Amino acid sequence: MREHGGRCSVVISILSTLLCTFCFSASARQPEKIPRMGWLFSVSASSAVDRIEAFRQGLHELGYTEGKNIAIEYRYAESKLDRLPTLAAELVRLKVDVIVTSNQEPTRSARTATHTIPIVMARDTDPVGNGFIVSLARPGGNITGLSSMSQEISGKHVELLKEIVPRLSRLAVLGTSATYN
Repeated sequence: MREHGGRCSVVISILSTLLCTFCFSASARQPEKIPRMGWLFSVSASSAVDRIEAFRQGLHELGYTEGKNIAIEYRYAESKLDRLPTLAAELVRLKVDVIVTSNQEPTRSARTATHTIPIVMARDTDPVGNGFIVSLARPGGNITGLSSMSQEISGKHVELLKEIVPRLSRLAVLGTSATYN
């Protein structure tokens, strides 16, 4: 994910979902209540520092300040994936307005914990293949977000690369089975 472009895409995706959530439920809320976001990480807080800071900067550029006009509940599994279901359930109990997930495992736990709170994937290699959404064009359900790689669009990536480099005759893709599962 590119630092600036990726940050803006994530911020826009998350804030769009958050704004829709508040538009549809504004009549049931107190006017002074600020949006409350839950962010579920599979890693430790120290591993996510750069992403959180980039996210905060993106929020600030869009007029949001944490603790002033948006609240964020961070939960970290510390690379202990068995903690994710408990952390996701905790965010649901806190009645956050949206849950942001950092990758596939937190998304799976959030999906199990709620079918009503919007879930925004900050990234997923294959959200259709992982069963989180029906299709990239029409996700369905309460999950949306960004896909960093999908079998549905891999061909398009190659097609665009051929347009940029018309004489391209060989292409190698490096990854691990964990990346492209």
